[in-house]
Amino acid sequence: MTITTKQAPIKEYDPESKPAQYMLEETADLSAREGADYSGAVEKTDPAEIRLVKKLDWRIMPTLWAMYFLNYLDRNAIAQARLNNLEDDLKLEGSQYNTCISILFVGYLLMQIPSNMLMSSNKIRPSIYMCICMAGWAIVSACTALVHNYTGLVVVRFFLGIAEAPYYPGALYLLSLFYTRKEIATRISILYSGNIFATSFSGLIAAATFSTLDGVRGLTGWRWLFIIEGAVTFGVACIGLRLLPDFPLTTRWLTPEERQLAHDRIARDTAQITQSKGARAGFYQAICDPRLYLLCFMQNMHLSACSFNNFFPTVVKSLGFNTTITLVLTCPPYLVSGFTGVVIGITSGKFNERTWHITGCMGVALIGFVISCATMNTAARYLSCFMFASGAYAVNSCILGWVSATLGQTSEKKAVSLSIVNVVANASYIYTAYLYPKSDGPKYLTAMASNAAFAFMTIASAWALRVWLIKTNKKLAEADQHDSSENAGVRYAY
Repeated sequence: MTITTKQAPIKEYDPESKPAQYMLEETADLSAREGADYSGAVEKTDPAEIRLVKKLDWRIMPTLWAMYFLNYLDRNAIAQARLNNLEDDLKLEGSQYNTCISILFVGYLLMQIPSNMLMSSNKIRPSIYMCICMAGWAIVSACTALVHNYTGLVVVRFFLGIAEAPYYPGALYLLSLFYTRKEIATRISILYSGNIFATSFSGLIAAATFSTLDGVRGLTGWRWLFIIEGAVTFGVACIGLRLLPDFPLTTRWLTPEERQLAHDRIARDTAQITQSKGARAGFYQAICDPRLYLLCFMQNMHLSACSFNNFFPTVVKSLGFNTTITLVLTCPPYLVSGFTGVVIGITSGKFNERTWHITGCMGVALIGFVISCATMNTAARYLSCFMFASGAYAVNSCILGWVSATLGQTSEKKAVSLSIVNVVANASYIYTAYLYPKSDGPKYLTAMASNAAFAFMTIASAWALRVWLIKTNKKLAEADQHDSSENAGVRYAY
């Protein structure tokens, strides 16, 4: 299969001249896929492919991880700033803080779909585009230190959402271009751990900033927090320009043979692969696939259950400790959930399984939410924080890997699908912000009960998709009896 690209600076590698070990098999029915699992996915055994994946890992993963770590550090600095008198300094009243949380996601949601369509169009280099966007959100985030009232904070948060929007769906799209179905869940879980560890260490970073810089040069600690984090983010954006990839056939730090191999291995791992017809066609292919809407619902319920994220310091403060101890206590639950998420991503990829991983993890989260609803005992409530943080965060890689594998018939469809799912899912943060009014503290019964319901619906939608894909696979098996194409035998994973 040949893919043409509009990016002429790099000469496309000629498949006719590649060594024999890079050639795709003429026929790849299920029986010919030695060691294939129920979906036709195989473990990589070619030394050249193993070397390629290691090279990709060393260049892509640390860069994307650092970017995502800072993405969430900048976005959630407001949660720590709230504990350093941000509301009093800006004279916020009633639900105005909640509105400042929600308004970010308005800008965030508006830009994700057009951003990923632009990235998949071959009109820009993803490496440059994503780093420019990162530099933009660094500047906007640092500008939070300049606001003096509610209106200023709302404006800055809105534009921060617009500047941050391209990063996460763009990062998912880049991973889906370079990693197979058995590999991507692990990589997404590692990427997502950047979010989790940022939330974990943000309390410690804030505590150190508040205790050492509060009042220095006439600035409060929370203003220094935004300035410092914004400056570090800008520096990492400059470094990322040389490390991020573009597309498999046009990444400059891959050899011609590696570029072709990177392209070929994704092509032969895609169920019902079709010829790309452009970004607009990919958009229509995505919205016409009914499975997209079930995946949107599943991820929306999942992120709704994760709504405690923006209020985690507030929830932990309900244990009754002072501000410094509260910030320190936010760290351990997120450290545990970060490592748990990576383990779940590894096992999900190894066994190419999604449903039972989602069921087990969200089941643990559900129990944690129920405990938080049922008791005010300090030890029990802190234990529940470990349970719902670890359980809820762990399934993110499973769901997003499922989106990529199920809706990836063309790269453009994959890009649009990932962005639509992310948009619909993140819309949950607009309304869930209002589940945590101060008047509901310290138990936050409404929020925790709602989170338990969201966790249950995530599990239910995973099983619905499993049944759907099993039926689809049976139809593909019947069709493959008369199909000798290179992707015959490739099924949907569940």
